[in-house]
Amino acid sequence: MDLPVAVSVLLIVAGLWNLVIWPQFLRRVIKDPRARDEAGKATTFLTVHIVLVTVSMVLGIAVGVVGIAALV
Repeated sequence: MDLPVAVSVLLIVAGLWNLVIWPQFLRRVIKDPRARDEAGKATTFLTVHIVLVTVSMVLGIAVGVVGIAALV
């Protein structure tokens, strides 16, 4: 892959950012009272946020891999 070094580094940083930030966000969402109903069952609020975090982390990994591949 032929990308400038600065762009490759930017992609790696963006990928790492996603891997650092989203798990912290998910921890806060899990502790939120809206995450579980009275019976302790996961709510739509929690489910939607788990999907959001999962997709964002997968994209973060993909972006990081592209950045690393461009540097190699």
